[in-house]
Amino acid sequence: MTQRLPPSLTPLDAALAALLDGLEPIAPIELPLAEAAGCIAAATPLLTTYPPRDVAAADGWALSANDLVGASSYSPLPLAKAPHWVEAGDAMPQGRDCVLDADAVDASGPLVQVLAEGLPGQGVRRAGRDVTERTSAGAEGAPIGAVDLLLARVAGVDRLSVRRPRLRIVNVPGATVTMHMIADVARAAGLHVSSHEARARDDASIGDALDASVGDLVVTIGGSGVGRRDAAVAALAQRGNVIAHGLALQPGRTAAVGRLGRVPVVALPGAPDQALAAWLALGLPIIDRLSARQPRRSVTLPLARKIASSVGVAELALLADEQGAWMPLAVGEWPLRAIAGADAWLLIPGSSEGFAAGTPVDAYLMRE
Repeated sequence: MTQRLPPSLTPLDAALAALLDGLEPIAPIELPLAEAAGCIAAATPLLTTYPPRDVAAADGWALSANDLVGASSYSPLPLAKAPHWVEAGDAMPQGRDCVLDADAVDASGPLVQVLAEGLPGQGVRRAGRDVTERTSAGAEGAPIGAVDLLLARVAGVDRLSVRRPRLRIVNVPGATVTMHMIADVARAAGLHVSSHEARARDDASIGDALDASVGDLVVTIGGSGVGRRDAAVAALAQRGNVIAHGLALQPGRTAAVGRLGRVPVVALPGAPDQALAAWLALGLPIIDRLSARQPRRSVTLPLARKIASSVGVAELALLADEQGAWMPLAVGEWPLRAIAGADAWLLIPGSSEGFAAGTPVDAYLMRE
């Protein structure tokens, strides 16, 4: 059956520009390290030197390399007193600059003997080797990753300043699977996600759920079409303002955008592929603006096969990296198997007829 559409389609660029107009980054908050992963760094603390002094990199005997010249198993070097034993991570004793393995020292006889030479710094982690003075934990405007958290922990930092937009999802009955998908994708992008299910698929029930929505971005899931039971857009019109319903975007043509007061609202279709495509095209730019994120990294590879596109409609293509080239998996319509196998996605502007095989294109990774 042919899908019914709103009577007119708004260009994607126009809808997105209206959503972003006047939208400012949210205020930073401080979060414990365990909660900061994936969030966008708002300010990065300057860390202190780590390790703060020379420490043993392995278990062994702490010695001075200058005292061991000529020592070997054929010419053992006797020591006047037993050397200092250190465990990995112990501070190096004063005047000691190398750590020898256990079997490099023979302590079985009346005299302790060294059976090998040492080099300055051998078995030692120098002060500042891991973190130099005033190193920053991550980069402002970039997602906080595992390495950033590691640096913060070893430097004794327990909280980071981040921007973490609050996403409120209003789920229209019948779209629960899609709601969970969008929630999972949003959490992976560092958002604080909460959800509320409308009591029924009517505009009053959906409107009540919208009234209870507090956040920096509101997303409805399902009910954005033009059928008799598709009431999300009507509810948004009653409670707020509909900017556009029906976008020149494929997948995602029945999506709508609007505002509740100053809060942007995106009404996503209930089908997983349609919702995901509209989320990528509309949701991510809003999140990036709210979190003051640096531009997302794209990966440029040649197309393994041509992509044909209809002029006047922006289309999203799913791509897989096959031997250093982007292989198109789906354009315009996305089977779930294509979503599962995709490495990246590409936005084809409405002004384009597509790309010839071999054309280098900039695609965004599905999982950063």
